This record gives sequence, C-alpha cells and structure tokens, in this order.
Amino acid sequence: MDKKLLEILVCPVTKGPLHYDKENQELISKSARLAYPIRDGIPVMLEDEARSVSDEEVEKLK
Repeated sequence: MDKKLLEILVCPVTKGPLHYDKENQELISKSARLAYPIRDGIPVMLEDEARSVSDEEVEKLK
C-alpha cells in the first residue's frame, strides 16, 4: 500500500483516518468500525463492500 495514498485516504462514512492492515489487506476505520478491502492493490472505499470490525480488532490497532 502506497504510504502517500494512505495519508490522503479517509473513511467515506466518518471522514476519519484509516489504519492499514497488511495481513488482511484492508483499511480499517476505528470510528466507523468498518474494514474496507484492498483488491489487487486498489482500496475499495464503498460502505457496501466494507465488513464490520469487532471490538477485539479495534483494540489491536491501539
């Protein structure tokens, strides 16, 4: 994931920061509790494509 791209991308729901999960190839919004997939190196920033994130997953990001 390109670091410059990660710096400018925000959650489309909350407009908050995103955290890159390299292992799962996702961008996680802690405030929205959503994980946006990265497919073929391209972030899919659609709420309908995101999965819900558990409390445990959010805690691991801290």
